[in-house]
Amino acid sequence: MIHAYNGMAARDLRGAVWQKSRHSNSQGTCVEFAKLPGGEVAVRNSRFPDSPALVYTPAEIEAMLLGIKDGEFDHLVEN
Repeated sequence: MIHAYNGMAARDLRGAVWQKSRHSNSQGTCVEFAKLPGGEVAVRNSRFPDSPALVYTPAEIEAMLLGIKDGEFDHLVEN
């Protein structure tokens, strides 16, 4: 099992398969997600793939996704 901590280098997450949204723009400016063997989910900035990755529990990711689906964060991208 990988013991991951927030702020660790994404390159140290061996075996992580990174995925970004199909809505990402052509410049690659997006966040990427990877499910880790222990069930946690890592998040990194696609523009800096070797920079630190943040690691979240499944419950934290679920809460975030439910909030996104409910529109709780829409104000962050509205013009």
